[in-house]
Amino acid sequence: MMFMMMGETLTQLTTAITSFVLVYAAIRQYLPHELMPYISQYTNKMVSFVWPYIHINFNEYSGDSFRRSKLYEDIQTYLSANSTTRAQKLKAHDVNDSKSMVISLDDNSEVNDEFQGVKLWWTSRKRSPVNSSWWGYPNSDEKRNFSLSFHRRHRELVTTSYLNHVVKQGKEIAIKNRKRKLYTNSSKENYYRGGKMTKWIGVEFEHPASFDTLALEPMLKQEIINDLLKFKTGKDYYAKVGKPWKRGYLLYGPPGTGKSTMISAMANFLDYDIYDLELTSVKDNTELRKLFIDSSNKSIIVIEDIDCSLDLTRQRKKKKEEDEESTDSASKKPKKEDYESDSKVTLSGLLNFIDGIWSGCGGERLIVFTTNYFDKLDPALIRSGRMDKHIELPYCCFEAFKVLANNYLDVVSHDLFPTIERLLGETDMTPADVTENLMPKSDNEDADNCLKKLVETLEKARDDAIRKKVEEEAKLKAADEENLDKEKEEEEEEEEEEEEGGNDLRKCLVRLLMNL
Repeated sequence: MMFMMMGETLTQLTTAITSFVLVYAAIRQYLPHELMPYISQYTNKMVSFVWPYIHINFNEYSGDSFRRSKLYEDIQTYLSANSTTRAQKLKAHDVNDSKSMVISLDDNSEVNDEFQGVKLWWTSRKRSPVNSSWWGYPNSDEKRNFSLSFHRRHRELVTTSYLNHVVKQGKEIAIKNRKRKLYTNSSKENYYRGGKMTKWIGVEFEHPASFDTLALEPMLKQEIINDLLKFKTGKDYYAKVGKPWKRGYLLYGPPGTGKSTMISAMANFLDYDIYDLELTSVKDNTELRKLFIDSSNKSIIVIEDIDCSLDLTRQRKKKKEEDEESTDSASKKPKKEDYESDSKVTLSGLLNFIDGIWSGCGGERLIVFTTNYFDKLDPALIRSGRMDKHIELPYCCFEAFKVLANNYLDVVSHDLFPTIERLLGETDMTPADVTENLMPKSDNEDADNCLKKLVETLEKARDDAIRKKVEEEAKLKAADEENLDKEKEEEEEEEEEEEEGGNDLRKCLVRLLMNL
């Protein structure tokens, strides 16, 4: 009997709801459009008397912002970690080349949560545009948001304690699960990342370099570590002095001294992403600023071989002007492809990128330049405030060698160490060349063989350097002797000319006297 009464009540409720929907549809069809906002407003007020639940929406993008909402990301992370055991509709995607899988709340699905005995409901919504996506990428016009529903008697608890709890938990989970990325920029194509199209394309950063394995003099290594730690914890200090939270590093030295490895070690030490900026692929200064805005906080923006990137140094400009003056303009016709491939990024645009108004967008960023030729760089590019710390990475010293020997051979002491120390002091060899000799090429090679091979290579490099120096000195000596011979010949010629001139003068005087 009870089930029959419940069935009749449910039927009546369904009929009433259907009737209301039909009547509301008819009203909307015939009433003027201008009255609909007022009707909706009063309808919502009437519903609120009988429907005690409050809804809060959190949009993926708010207003005209180009950046994804941090609040939305924190909520998404929180729900991804807490919805797998309660939600009925989930979605999964692989990461790290299918090595692992992430399960999260699916679009247009609901999951409940509980906080201090209060029950709440989260709903994930996605609204797709009418037009389809392009080339399989998600459409940039898709709108996503999370909606939180709860009883109005818990308004204060939710808007203060609960939302703070969600944001805090989301940030902690994101830090715990964060995967570092290595990005580079494309000259033509755009890629979908973070809910929008961008020219940055990234892969997971898995370089194993660390300061423990870095071949560097210990005092310099510790100095760099202390500087990085001071920067990482300096948010309040930078705000106090009124400077953007960024710092510039200039790494310079001969090729093979470990500049790229140093950058990887810095990223691993700080747990930062790396943005490898290829300036020749940037169309103009506006695109350069856009790339800077699209980069994330907690990142290192790298421009390698800055002296070879575009025409940014005074020396290159001077050389270019001299070449143009010494070459006939009629016979020097640039090809059409040269104009199309040239970037219009200027030195002024690059300076504004690293130290202008736009450098204050975001925070906790390192900007790193590398070069093999320090003297070629424009002083305006590397002054303090732009490149704050200059780090010279020299040829391999004995302390750096001991780190490499421990890394590659598990050797901390050997009879050949004194010989290697002496040879490293007599000749220049990069850590890359030392590493090549220390690395075993087969299972039959042991530490003794590798160290002997390094000694032979160092001795050969020393002998070659001595021979080259002797040859250069011989050339200079020959050139000096040749110059001396030329000077002597010129002096003899001048003396002969003077003597001939004196003889002519005497002959003229004799003729004059005879005529008298």
